[in-house]
Amino acid sequence: MIKDQLKQITASLGTNTTLVAVSKTHPIERIMEAYEAGQRDFGENKVQDLVDKYEALPKDIRWHMIGHLQSNKVKYIAPFVHLIHGVDSFKLLQEINKHGQKNGRRISCLLQFHIAQEETKFGLSLEEATAFLSSPEYQTFNHVQLCGVMGMATFTENKTQIRSEFQSLHAIFHALKSTHFSAATEFKEISMGMSDDYSIAIEEGSTLIRVGSKIFGRR
Repeated sequence: MIKDQLKQITASLGTNTTLVAVSKTHPIERIMEAYEAGQRDFGENKVQDLVDKYEALPKDIRWHMIGHLQSNKVKYIAPFVHLIHGVDSFKLLQEINKHGQKNGRRISCLLQFHIAQEETKFGLSLEEATAFLSSPEYQTFNHVQLCGVMGMATFTENKTQIRSEFQSLHAIFHALKSTHFSAATEFKEISMGMSDDYSIAIEEGSTLIRVGSKIFGRR
């Protein structure tokens, strides 16, 4: 089933979108099924689970931290994480830079924006992001690499609303690309779309979709 689901989703991606298989709450055996079917990008939303699975599974897996990340837990994933999707504060970016320096690497990150009509979702406004990207301190950050943006649409059946929210994230990406990252070739990712709305996200320019239940089934 996992192999078939991966094949079906991958066939719908096109050339510009990468599938991140959201393996949170799923055991190692099921992740290995996906791995053996060729999947290499996996996402976890809890630091301890990410660390445990990194240690137990093949080292060519690219691990994505897709959940809300607390500053005091950055140190545990800094040595190996492939991409942190949810940078939602300057304080968190400072901490990632600090631990990137300690580990002798540049840690790739996405800026998370609040695009949903739900207060429970985390994320920056464009004004907040612009303020810290313009700050002198940010210019000294040599151990983080901002690669794009991330956002989560409202949990709703209203596809018009979901599409509008994805379009707003796409607009934020282009605003930042033109003002702060025009020369940065690595600034190219738009992480949006999950199991229920990834097809809309792809139509609206997503380069990273985060899909769990459509691959592994519901827990």
